[in-house]
Order: sequence, then structure tokens, then C-alpha cells
Amino acid sequence: MYEIIDGFVIYLTDVKKASANTIMSYQRDLVKFNKFAESQGVMDIRKMNQTNLNSYMLYMEKEQFATSTISRNIATLKAFYGYLYREGYIAENPALQLKAPKIEKKIPEILTMAEVDLLLSQPAVNTNKGLRDKAMLELLYATGIRVSELISLKLSDVNLNASYIHCQDFNKDRVVPFGNVAKNALKVYIRDARPAMVANNEEDALFTNCNGIPMSRQGFWKLLKKYAKNAGIQSDITPHTLRHSFAAHLVANGADLRSVQEMLGHSDISTTQIYARMNGQHIREVYAKAHPRA
Repeated sequence: MYEIIDGFVIYLTDVKKASANTIMSYQRDLVKFNKFAESQGVMDIRKMNQTNLNSYMLYMEKEQFATSTISRNIATLKAFYGYLYREGYIAENPALQLKAPKIEKKIPEILTMAEVDLLLSQPAVNTNKGLRDKAMLELLYATGIRVSELISLKLSDVNLNASYIHCQDFNKDRVVPFGNVAKNALKVYIRDARPAMVANNEEDALFTNCNGIPMSRQGFWKLLKKYAKNAGIQSDITPHTLRHSFAAHLVANGADLRSVQEMLGHSDISTTQIYARMNGQHIREVYAKAHPRA
């Protein structure tokens, strides 16, 4: 019944305008679900009922799938069967009663301020590539934007005079300020390095690779890993580590959660509150180590 899945993919692409990552994730989940259905003797996933879906959830739990994976599969099935019901392929929606398991929010890994300073000092600022890398790292830590947002920035999104970037996050615009260190790194890069790196004068991407085309997520990931290794940072650093570090350091230094929420682009304040909990945990750890009666 892969043609039904293909129809859903077309719907996600043309009607919902879903991202490529979302579409790929949904498609992968449904292919696995279809194989499970066939193993249960159901050759048409339109004939799966609520009991069948619950059996699939139990199967994933038995196989010790991560809670986040099970939750994502439930979201996939809800979207898929909602589509089948609206399009008239099924008379009843068997996924209505599916409930996602409660996901325990883990405390994110962050860098210390000393580690951040060490990491950001790694690029060699006597080369065009080094100036670009310095500007990228400084801007990422100064704003807390996602790596996808960083590599999508246009030259026209940067306002050096007012020290902010215009960032588009899932069709929702936001303005994020940055400080003098990032401003100076950007100014030097744009003035001295970028003109020599872009493929042509019409290229509007803020950051390009050495071939003059927009920097890729994989390209930035590689340079970040290299600089982390050079800095002697032992933790498994990712671009999101800098985003978490940005938020945690702001909260630790007295920033209010609402402001941090806006800068990060979180739609729900509860997502941002984890950084306040991190700050509280840090205080408890300091107390346990230092207080004579701890």
C-alpha cells in the first residue's frame, strides 16, 4: 500500500508545505509501520483499527524504542490517519485515541563560559576562512539561533548599525540582537573576507563555503567539530550546544525568561524554563560542594 503513503507525501508537500525533514521523517515512519502491519497479516494499512495501532505501540515499547521515537511515530500516525479520514479513504479514524508517552526533558549539555571563550578563539583570523568561521561562531553564540537559521541568513538580514539580525523561523519572523564582539567579527568578515569568498556579486548568502556557494549544515558541523577538538573540549559538542549555552548563560546572569524565549523563538515558555531549572541545579551543586553543613 505504498501508493497510499505516496499520496500522503504529496499532500504534505503540496498542501501542508511541510519541510523536507518532516516529510522524510513521516515517510520513514510509515514505511516501518506498513511492514509491521504486513507482519500482522494486514496487507492494507487502511484496515488497521485502534487495537492494531495499540499493538504497534506495545511492539515499539517491547523493542525498547526511545520515548521520543514512539511519540514521533504517534504524531505520524495521527497525521496520516487524519489525512485518510478527511480524504474519505476510511470511515473512522483509529488514531484518535493514541496518546504520546510523557517525555522526560533531559538537562541539555552546555559549555562553561571558559570553554566558549576557548572555542571562539580557535579560528585563525589572518585568513578569509578563519574570519568567516570566527564570525559564524561568534554570531551563533551571541544570538542562540539554530544552525539552520545561521546558514540561511542573507547579507540583507544583518543590520550592523543597530546590531541585530532578522531571522525567519518556520514562517515566523523575529529580530535577535547581538553584542559588540559578534558585531566586530561580522564587520571584519563582511568587509575583508566575504567579497573574496562569494562566487559572484549577486550572492546574498551571508556565509558561503570556499567555493562561493551558501554554507551547508554539514560544512558548519565539520568546522565546529574541528575547532572543538583543537580547543581540547571533551564533550560531544553540536551546533545546538552553543544555542543551549547561550540561553543558560543568559539566564544564569539574570536575563528574564520571556526575553530569552523571544530570542530563541520558542512558542511555549515551558521549553525555555528548562534553563531556569539548570540554573537552580547549578546553585544546588555549588551549595553541596561548598556549604559546611551540606
